[in-house]
Amino acid sequence: MKIYVGNLPYEVTEDELQESFKRFGEVTSVSVIKDKYSGQSKGFGFVEMSSNTEAQAAIEDLNGKELKGRPLNVNEARPRTDAPRSNGGFGGGRGGPGGGGRSGGFSREGGRPSRGSSAGRSNGRF
Repeated sequence: MKIYVGNLPYEVTEDELQESFKRFGEVTSVSVIKDKYSGQSKGFGFVEMSSNTEAQAAIEDLNGKELKGRPLNVNEARPRTDAPRSNGGFGGGRGGPGGGGRSGGFSREGGRPSRGSSAGRSNGRF
């Protein structure tokens, strides 16, 4: 069974995490999720145990227990969804060419600036 372990202290290593779980049974894998650029822990990880009953005992005992001063959030890992990932919180589309707002540049008549442009403005005259 795969177990999610959240609220991990950033300095916890995979060996320390495995040590916390192995008293409940055989730990088949441990991974602390790290930022791919900085290498710093993201504060959560996964532990996989060979037996569901051992994993359940670990979940019940370790959920809420402190590790290096932080209470752990331990539960059965949910399968990843295939939903598309967000683009980092940046806003959605802007709707077609031009991006909205005032249009700038010059009008077709005589090469003068168009009304929406600030180019060529002086003293509030167009």
